[in-house]
Amino acid sequence: MMVEDLFQKLMSGDRRAAARLISLVENDEPGAIEAIRLLHRHTGRAHVVGITGPPGAGKSTLVTAITRELRSRDLTVGIVAVDPTSPFTGGALLGDRVRMQELATDKGVFIRSMGSRGSLGGIARATSDVVSILDAFGKDVVLVETVGAGQVEVDIVRLAHTSVVVTMPGAGDEIQAIKAGILEIGDIFVVNKADREESARTALELSLMLELSPRGPGEWNPPIIKTVAVSGEGVGELAEAILEHRSYLSERGLRERKEKERLVAEMLEIINQRVSGAVRRLIQEDGPLAELMRKVLETREVDPHTGADLILQRLLENGGLR
Repeated sequence: MMVEDLFQKLMSGDRRAAARLISLVENDEPGAIEAIRLLHRHTGRAHVVGITGPPGAGKSTLVTAITRELRSRDLTVGIVAVDPTSPFTGGALLGDRVRMQELATDKGVFIRSMGSRGSLGGIARATSDVVSILDAFGKDVVLVETVGAGQVEVDIVRLAHTSVVVTMPGAGDEIQAIKAGILEIGDIFVVNKADREESARTALELSLMLELSPRGPGEWNPPIIKTVAVSGEGVGELAEAILEHRSYLSERGLRERKEKERLVAEMLEIINQRVSGAVRRLIQEDGPLAELMRKVLETREVDPHTGADLILQRLLENGGLR
């Protein structure tokens, strides 16, 4: 089916078209870039929420509970669940769609699992494009659940309007990981599995850490919310906090700024991938860069930094590498 046909079907609410377009961009198939070009002018309406935190914190169960709560408020929801990649198939290893099966029959919910494919930032390379597809598909809120790789999950802040950091009681090492890297990106902090002992202590530790990063007058003050995702306890409060943060961003013009930052980061990532890919192909060929690479690899006359500078210089002067 032609990309334009899929686009038209998507805009008319066809779920199969949405799934097919997501497969196009996830697998980098022919037509993927054209699909994003067609979709772009129809994006920018969905509120993107990143759900991040260490493995075992119950993020998938929490995403399911948040979705139920948002649906009770008549909001449509897209879910992008980024799982660790299978080293054999390249697909999502855990398969969050299995866990979220109860939502599958709800036409107001669209769920997609994606493999991280080696991404160190907790989100798959194509995640931004998938979010754009669900945005154009008309979802009010798009939830992005990251792999759960600890402090390296800071990439989500570039993609999400609201970042929710999830931890659990008794997770001392995970709290330290949050302190080391994720604390600064959280708009909302959640202590899930709050029916366990030490939940109050975990919430207190988070509170003390947040006090070390004081906010100025009028700035958003990240709440700490205790939830029990399996029973739904505290989930209504969490959903309310997400919607309050959405209003906060809109009222202060911060959503536009976040959206601009997201698009700039996305373009820089695309440029980085395309340039590095082109250079990688050329340095493996017996072409114009062969002598330079010989001096770097064999004679050691040129160091890697100088080699990179020379390649970039050639790129800028000639408008290309050939």
